[in-house]
Amino acid sequence: MNATSKQSPSNIPTSPQNRPLSRLKARRKRWLDVHLWLGLTLGLLLSIYGITGSFLVFYAEIDEWLHPDLLTVERPEDGEYRPLAEIFAAGKTVMPPTAKHVFSVYPRNENAAFKLRYQFPTSDSESERWIVGVNPYTAQVTGKMLLTRPGDWLPATFIDCVFELHYALLIPSEHISAIIVGISAALLIISTLTGLIVWWPLTGHWRQALTFKSGAGKVRFNYDLHKTSGIYTLLVMLPVLFSGIYMVLPHNVVPVLELFSPVTYRYWFQSKPPYPGSPAIGMDQAVAIAFKQYPQGRPHWIYGAAEPTKTYTVCQDGIDAPGSILQRRCTVIDRYSGKILDLDDPSLPTATAGEIFTHWQWPLHSGQAFGMTGRILVFLTGLACPTLFVTGFIRWRQKRRPKRHPS
Repeated sequence: MNATSKQSPSNIPTSPQNRPLSRLKARRKRWLDVHLWLGLTLGLLLSIYGITGSFLVFYAEIDEWLHPDLLTVERPEDGEYRPLAEIFAAGKTVMPPTAKHVFSVYPRNENAAFKLRYQFPTSDSESERWIVGVNPYTAQVTGKMLLTRPGDWLPATFIDCVFELHYALLIPSEHISAIIVGISAALLIISTLTGLIVWWPLTGHWRQALTFKSGAGKVRFNYDLHKTSGIYTLLVMLPVLFSGIYMVLPHNVVPVLELFSPVTYRYWFQSKPPYPGSPAIGMDQAVAIAFKQYPQGRPHWIYGAAEPTKTYTVCQDGIDAPGSILQRRCTVIDRYSGKILDLDDPSLPTATAGEIFTHWQWPLHSGQAFGMTGRILVFLTGLACPTLFVTGFIRWRQKRRPKRHPS
């Protein structure tokens, strides 16, 4: 070959103008490998989290539909709620004396019953969990139902099975399940971010990156479905995954947050008895104390103080404070003195950035932060998770197939 021979395309040096683009493409190829293997190894877990999360967005409605006699009531024309003390006392009448009232859910509308949860010890280390429904207008028990029994792998109700699968993957050990769920969610955040890097249109063809190619075949349709499912759910997926980590591994997440801003975690407060055997105030009294703090708030969740050092926590919705988007507040109360130990309230002038950030986690995870719109967005994002896994797996299989060359 003489000096005037043409260079082959592979030997043509990259022009200075193309070098940055070439480097970006090479870097994106490396991120594609990371995205691929994270998706293949964790895609099934993402599908489980997504499908169960979609169910849990509407868990209250589903539970009432499945158990209408227990969880729904008819409102009388002039119906008013009976005092909380009567309602809680009614629940105790159908449970053994040793059963502990650990949690209450206030009726979400005028046709819902009070849901009272009890733990009934069956041994020194194990207990059954029951739910009791109470008509708020008559303080009459609508029924009771077993939720979990020691030794049973699956909870007794559909919604409790979904909860256990979503937050613990049905793993019996709470410690092990929290680690697996938390670490997998962290890796899924990385997978989501690498997907964004791989998707980013280096040539600026944004319309092509955001839409389906018309008239394309099955291969291209699968690719477009994967990329659009990922990019249109990205802004919901990331906060949902992070909030999931925060909820299952708070002891690990809070210290990291405190590097940037002080954080008050309400579940770590404890009640202090003034003397051994001190009597505790009732759960209804705790709600009354919360009402004094937030008179316009509607109770939602009421955490009972089942153990000597536990606190009451009353969470209320519908509290409209200037400058605060969220209308949810939680009051932590000492079970003996009735003293307010903590206010989970982002509108307070003393609220730190860390406390405001943590206050948003559950509303973002459930979609409650933005009402029905937020719930629907979280629901759709959950349904997109198995779509991402299946289309990603198909894409991987398609690229592994040997290319057919004409003979």
